[in-house]
Amino acid sequence: MHVYFYEAFAEEAVALRAALGQDVLFELNSATIQESGHADPPAKLISIRTQSSIPTEWAEKLDGILSRSTGYDHLIAYRSQIAKPLPLGYLQEYSTRAVAEQAILLIMALLRKLPQQMRQFHTFVRDGLTGLECHGENLLIVGVGRIGGEIARIARGIGFHVKAVDIVPNKPNVTYVSLEEGLSWAHVIVCSMNLTKENTGYFRHEVLSRAKKGSIFVNIARGEHSPLADLDRLLGEGHLAGVGLDVFEDEGTLAAALRGQTTVTLPLVAVVKRLHAHPNVILTPHNAFNTHEAVKRKSAMTVEQIRHFLRQRDFIWKV
Repeated sequence: MHVYFYEAFAEEAVALRAALGQDVLFELNSATIQESGHADPPAKLISIRTQSSIPTEWAEKLDGILSRSTGYDHLIAYRSQIAKPLPLGYLQEYSTRAVAEQAILLIMALLRKLPQQMRQFHTFVRDGLTGLECHGENLLIVGVGRIGGEIARIARGIGFHVKAVDIVPNKPNVTYVSLEEGLSWAHVIVCSMNLTKENTGYFRHEVLSRAKKGSIFVNIARGEHSPLADLDRLLGEGHLAGVGLDVFEDEGTLAAALRGQTTVTLPLVAVVKRLHAHPNVILTPHNAFNTHEAVKRKSAMTVEQIRHFLRQRDFIWKV
């Protein structure tokens, strides 16, 4: 077998099968590595997404690892744990528009208190449902790469005032401010940073408590940026009025627990359940990238990476 795929959800599996053709021998599994129960790698080349924990002892048995994601912080972390110089690959941009649209979707839904609107449908009561229009609201984007830049472009188009925080303020037509200035100005804060050691836990309680009271926080980047317990606390204190998350800390373990694939009781699960029960919180299963267009692009790029690796024993887009 040439390659074994983990974490291949239904629509992605269909797209991968269509793109791979007949000359590449492969198998697909919807489970993460830890959920699969595999003691050894089933192929010399494996492909994961972001929730699999790769055993360090597998490094000596593998020729390469391809992550079907544009982020590769998890591959950097794995490389730091192993001695073998193992080729590690990722995908270039395939879902910028999709992720940016998901951020805007979450923002608009939270401004209009959509979760609570849906809860109150059965009584048809409008009390407490008065929301806000986007036009004229202040949106702070923290991390203005490809996705952050696209969020800014869409947000301006629907009437938001947009400012941004970034260590490299190089986007034209973007007004950059300090984090302190941005937090005191914004009604909506969006995290779209790449994950590094330096910005892990960036949106902790100490930071977001300096935001304007009644703010909305959205994270479509990495869960490690925003500790869940801190967000839960900020909501309980009434400091945050709404939270939208597509990503979560310790996501692989959390996902397995929510799928019932582990009997381990995690404090994190209890926090997530409290967040999910909140009247103005939206949680989605790391799904911002998932459009038909993006999945098609993603599958084509995955196959391009695999074919190149099988010929050259290295990746086109490598860590």
